[in-house]
Amino acid sequence: MFTGIIEEVGRVAGVRELGGGRRLTLEARLAPELRPDQSIAVNGACQTVVQVKDHTFDVVAVEETLRKTTLGDLAVGDPVNLERALRPDGRLDGHLVLGHVDATGVVSGVEARASSWLFRIRFEASFAPYLIPVGSVTVDGISLTVARLHEAEFTVSIIPHTYEHTNVSTWRVGKKVNLEFDMIGKYVLRALATRGLDAPAASAGLTADWLKAQGFGE
Repeated sequence: MFTGIIEEVGRVAGVRELGGGRRLTLEARLAPELRPDQSIAVNGACQTVVQVKDHTFDVVAVEETLRKTTLGDLAVGDPVNLERALRPDGRLDGHLVLGHVDATGVVSGVEARASSWLFRIRFEASFAPYLIPVGSVTVDGISLTVARLHEAEFTVSIIPHTYEHTNVSTWRVGKKVNLEFDMIGKYVLRALATRGLDAPAASAGLTADWLKAQGFGE
């Protein structure tokens, strides 16, 4: 379990192809604090530490991970957002994040403002039910708030601290990013589906009338 609060931006120090997978060597100040078998989120994708050496650690991204994430695009020198697993006695400063990437999105617009940046991110329309205005979304492992929402595109606002302490400064139009949608929302939609119910259209919202029509509150 993670929170979407990035601890450090590491660097890819090595890439080794392993059949259909990849072994990534990542350089980070926090590396000496890791041990094999621990979990760490790399650009939002939960990975298992398989080796620690000096100020580097290795993870192995298998075929399924490469299919769903951008880890297959990483090259030596690329920055990566890193977050260690949440301790049970820690503060939940972001939101509940599993590190299970749902899909990749594409940066479709960048707008620099006086004290912030707006990034538009395009995603596959089938994932639209998992997003709500002012809801939470994880982008490359960063817990962010949906500032604006359209059918297949959402906008996030980035403050200077996030811009300077994550890989956001490398985001350009056309760049692919990892997306994880809100875990609670996914469970709610799954619960509705198992009852044979369809979620209301995103434009209509979850209204009292809709809930009553589905049998709730009777």
